Amino acid sequence: MSHPIPAIEFTPATAFQRLLDVLYTLRVACPWDKKQTMQSLRHLTIEELYELTDAILDEDYPEIKKELGDVMMHLVFYARIAEEENRFTIVDVLNSICDKLISRHPHVYGDIDVENEEQVKQNWETLKLKEGNKSVLSGVPKGLPALVKAYRIQDKVRGVGFDWEDKKEVWAKVEEELAEFKAEYDIDKPEESDLNKAEGEFGDLLFSLINYARHIGINPENALERTNKKFISRFTYLEQRANQNGQNLQDMTLEEMDIYWNEAKKLS
Repeated sequence: MSHPIPAIEFTPATAFQRLLDVLYTLRVACPWDKKQTMQSLRHLTIEELYELTDAILDEDYPEIKKELGDVMMHLVFYARIAEEENRFTIVDVLNSICDKLISRHPHVYGDIDVENEEQVKQNWETLKLKEGNKSVLSGVPKGLPALVKAYRIQDKVRGVGFDWEDKKEVWAKVEEELAEFKAEYDIDKPEESDLNKAEGEFGDLLFSLINYARHIGINPENALERTNKKFISRFTYLEQRANQNGQNLQDMTLEEMDIYWNEAKKLS
């Protein structure tokens, strides 16, 4: 059995080279690693990214460090597979991103002057169009979750000036969309409502709420996930309290469950 690659006095370069050495060894010596393809790794990479974002939301820095390592390993893995297929190498990957960053930051590496973050974004989108992008929105991945996609779409068009400047106008749009949804879905006569039209108006309402969140500096994905976590925590407490008292949730009234729910709210 070969000896493991030792830890040494590291610089970023030597630490990265150690990761390459370990991954390349596993690719040759480990039956599981040898079998992997880009397609087989894809769903695992998505899982690792979600685990990283969970750790970031929890501000769990030991876990963030761990998950960053997992994600980095996956990136190196893809590059290694591509190198074996004579498509590109990890060096090509690193040089490519460096070249792009230098090109997209003429205010740092060139003679362009900017005054604020918004001008940086505007320059970024302009440069992307000059590089051959057919649309400002072509860089938004089709497979993004809808909420994240809406946020990215709005942020992208903001980069070319298609946006409101006054937050009051944005909130007025939220109220307008809410009124249009209410007009399509009559809560007193739901059977007379056209659900297809109501769904369209509800989508418009969500889109406008996401836009307002963006304008006031709230990331709606983070906000919703925090609420998800909060709900899970409180409902888990409710289940535990019911179990302690020999109660079955299916047999409890909403009023009975609310007692435990309110206890959980006081604890969080």
